[in-house]
Amino acid sequence: MAMKHPQVIPPPPSAVTRTRPGAVLLAAVGALFVLYPAVRPWGDESTPAGAVAAMGSTAWVTSHLFAMIGFVLLPLGLLALRRAVDGTPGQRPAVAALLTGWIGAGLVLPYYGAEDFGLNALAREAAEGQPFDLLAVVEAVRFGPAAVSTFGIGLLALGVGAILAALAVWRSGTLARYSGIPFALGFALFLPQFFTPAAVRITHGVLVGIGSAWLAWELWRAETR
Repeated sequence: MAMKHPQVIPPPPSAVTRTRPGAVLLAAVGALFVLYPAVRPWGDESTPAGAVAAMGSTAWVTSHLFAMIGFVLLPLGLLALRRAVDGTPGQRPAVAALLTGWIGAGLVLPYYGAEDFGLNALAREAAEGQPFDLLAVVEAVRFGPAAVSTFGIGLLALGVGAILAALAVWRSGTLARYSGIPFALGFALFLPQFFTPAAVRITHGVLVGIGSAWLAWELWRAETR
């Protein structure tokens, strides 16, 4: 009677082997946030003509859409980070980063929808000579108490989430310690950069791109370590 060999069950994939799709998404996040300020039109929005030219353009819709997709993909990148640091001292801050980032993205996206599609529609109406005060409506959309509060809280939450992600990387012992710092700086400065000139905002987009790309590279390399 032939002996039956016991069935060999392959071990489950380790946490790091599940990070590469998230690394790709995180790299995409970086590219999207570079494109967002680079493509955005930078006309003088304090005048009716400038607001119509900027907000009524295809570039306005496209650039803000880049940002919205970036915010959607960001928590998925943070999910990959959480998986990469499972079982290390970085696990707890990574979980906190994921939850905070998801909440922050959820709070930010409605504002971006109004900024992108709502202001674009209003600007197009103004361009066709509809009788309303475009600048007053823009002010109301951007600075309504509920809108500006959720937007600000969302961006602050994203900044906190990015700092927690950097802390998770630092404590993990498996990823390069400094690789989370540019990422954290980029998202921590997301709210203040809105009050700076176009050149600074474009530079900030490059910072987010570099930070996201470096962290994505570390997550990609984690699989081969």
